[in-house]
Amino acid sequence: MSTNSLTSTGRAGDSGDKIFSGATLAAGGLILAVLFSVAVFLLVQALPTFSADPAEITGGAGFGSYILPIVIGTVIAAAIALLIATPLGIGVALFISHYAPRRLAQIFGYVIDLLAAIPSVVYGAWGYAVLAPQLAIAYAWLAEYLGWIPIFEGPASQTGRTMLTAGIVLAVMVLPIITSLSREIFLQTPNLHEEAALAMGATRWEMIRMAVLPFARPGIISAAMLGLGRALGETMAVALVLSGGALQASLIQSGNQTIAAEIALNFPEAFGLRLSELIAAGLVLFVITLAVNIIARWIISRHKEFSGAN
Repeated sequence: MSTNSLTSTGRAGDSGDKIFSGATLAAGGLILAVLFSVAVFLLVQALPTFSADPAEITGGAGFGSYILPIVIGTVIAAAIALLIATPLGIGVALFISHYAPRRLAQIFGYVIDLLAAIPSVVYGAWGYAVLAPQLAIAYAWLAEYLGWIPIFEGPASQTGRTMLTAGIVLAVMVLPIITSLSREIFLQTPNLHEEAALAMGATRWEMIRMAVLPFARPGIISAAMLGLGRALGETMAVALVLSGGALQASLIQSGNQTIAAEIALNFPEAFGLRLSELIAAGLVLFVITLAVNIIARWIISRHKEFSGAN
């Protein structure tokens, strides 16, 4: 091949690199622009709420008294979902990646991916019509025998539409996210690390504990934070499952609400200051979600122990 041909090929490659670099930079800039525009829209539309007379805000005690109970409800529902789904998702991912036969692992993988494709309204209808009535029996038992614990204090909901039910439904919804991401991270563990642990006489579980889990720790945190983001912003499933009402310390009593469900249930009929209130609630949820992701990135950056090179 002549020198001119090599030079032209190199120039073409350089041009392709510049085009690709420019396209990726534009995509990143577009994401930042959209995020900034959403934040500005929420802030501008929410300003009337912050400047209004507290007596005019829903509840008559100001925006803080209005938003605090549903913020707490949002955090509680998401926390319940994360506490249930994270260990279960990690366990299922480990079974698929390191224990199950290949054919069975493929079937489990397809089922998990299928769960992620189910619309949230279907989960909500299932929670409302099937899960809640069944859990109402368990809630009555909890109130009778464990009612001395504040979170299980009675009287238990007769319908089962409680914060605990909403958390369980959210756990089922975020389980595919945590499981799928964790499974992919586990499969990327360097083979040399696993083989070295086994060669030193470690059992399969010891190998997983010493080689797989430390390598996958940042990925597990990322998966959990993605699941948390889904749980924080979930709307229809929570709106269908929760009965709504005042904030309750007990997880088995009727009541409680989340920001997303509050907006979904009231936005169609809202106007004027009430509309501004709901947009302000959306701004609070936006800030919470952004803060969660920033904290997650900080945690991940502090716990990277492997380069990921195979």
